[in-house]
Amino acid sequence: MPSLQKKTAFSTELAYLLGLIAIAIGVAFMEKANFGVSMVVAPAYVLYRAVSPSLPFFTFGMAEYVLQAVLLIVLCILLGRIRLADLFSFVTAVLYGFMLDGAMLAVRSIPFDHIAMRLGGYAFGMVLCALGVSLVFHTYIAPEVYELFVKRLSEKYRIPIHRFKTCYDCISCLAALAMSFLFFGFGQFVGVQVGTIVCAVVNGTLIGLMSRGLEKHFDFVDRFPLRRFFETEKAIS
Repeated sequence: MPSLQKKTAFSTELAYLLGLIAIAIGVAFMEKANFGVSMVVAPAYVLYRAVSPSLPFFTFGMAEYVLQAVLLIVLCILLGRIRLADLFSFVTAVLYGFMLDGAMLAVRSIPFDHIAMRLGGYAFGMVLCALGVSLVFHTYIAPEVYELFVKRLSEKYRIPIHRFKTCYDCISCLAALAMSFLFFGFGQFVGVQVGTIVCAVVNGTLIGLMSRGLEKHFDFVDRFPLRRFFETEKAIS
């Protein structure tokens, strides 16, 4: 009988941090390649592009956590109550926003002058984002509001999460298109381009591959006694 491969212990808390870092760097590479960002972050990107010329301090990262704050308020209204631990999703959003701004600065100096560089950078960004999401899926810490919104409402209305996620992504894409037309004029596809469609098609598959690869080689274990707080059902209304 073949011996089972021994897995390496991997901290769930470290998975949370590395996951956010990977997503931030991946999004920065995709933005730099200029083939369009993912449907999930497209509304925030359009807001950033629209506001930053007038308010230079308004960054992509700030746009992310501003919109996620609005989304969290909408979630609270729709649910009528929300778990206390779920409010940490906004902390995650702010942390990710700072990481994204740092990644944008770091990537800015990389030359993307040729189509091959742009294509390679975009592909690298997609893979890195998928890895980051896979890592975050293996932690107990509250995710960004995007994921929380889908999870909580799919539970409330008893809709399969993959169907609700598809609907959410489509609505997010339509919202980004509407914002792009509003701020930049009809026919201006800011943030939503061919890469957005490619990302939508392959992202789920990439995340699945990354998750299976991680689970094959690592056992995710808690290093701090915080899981009970994040899994508590205590709610506020």
